Amino acid sequence: MTIKQLRAFVAVAQTLSFAQAGERLYMSQPALSLSIKALEDGLGGRLFSRTTRTVNLTPEGHALFPLARRLVAEWDNVEDNLRQHFTLRRGRVSIAAMPSFAGNRLPSMLMHFRERYPAIGITVHDVINEQVVEMVRNRQVELGITFEPASDLSMKFKLLYLDRFVAVVPRDSPLIECTKVCWEDLQTYPFITLQRPSAVRVMLEESLSIGGQKLNVAMESHQLATIGRMVGSGLGVSVVPSLCIQQMHELGAHCIPLANPVIERPIGMLTKADHELSVAAQALADILEQLSV
Repeated sequence: MTIKQLRAFVAVAQTLSFAQAGERLYMSQPALSLSIKALEDGLGGRLFSRTTRTVNLTPEGHALFPLARRLVAEWDNVEDNLRQHFTLRRGRVSIAAMPSFAGNRLPSMLMHFRERYPAIGITVHDVINEQVVEMVRNRQVELGITFEPASDLSMKFKLLYLDRFVAVVPRDSPLIECTKVCWEDLQTYPFITLQRPSAVRVMLEESLSIGGQKLNVAMESHQLATIGRMVGSGLGVSVVPSLCIQQMHELGAHCIPLANPVIERPIGMLTKADHELSVAAQALADILEQLSV
């Protein structure tokens, strides 16, 4: 059975007229008759008893009618549902993003997406860098926003921008008058940073070790917001990606460019190399790329 044959059968069964059914389906009567005959041949018996004046359902036709009507309705629902997905009038997209991005740059980007595609639902997984990579790898999400991971042929990374790390100090710190802060000066104060296995923590330690320096940690936390509040309260200093500057200011801290060494890391979109994005996910990826220029 084909959907065309079922539509023809339902139309004739509802109208008990080949002429009216043909008009409803925009089909000629010969074409309609051929569809019904093909359906009957395929099933192995007659579905209509026909005379020159009347058309009636056979017992087998009566048995098929409610089933065929439901199948056609379900097909139409599926077709409409998919069409709405393809035209971005329905759907959902899941994205994983590291906290520094999810809590700072992502909300304004999602606002642009919602303004353009208000019917698309969005799920955001605010997780550490390593979990972003795992969620993309395991197909739990279609898109990930992360620092560039180690080379992996199963993954595809698209650069959005380079992020330069900045120093975070209390607003009453003597360092606030500096246009730049070097690590040597910064580490004379209690240093507050993210706990392992945070990618930010690892990057800081690796960058300092290249120059023979060591990260002397006085306090640590799992959340950037907590670190910003701790620095703002005068407990110490920190270093965070520059995409956190606004967040740090809101938490009562002050950000200053960092020098010796300058730390830069690529941030971008991560996808599975062999996975074609859904229409909704591709639309979100396009907006993320446009707004990162």
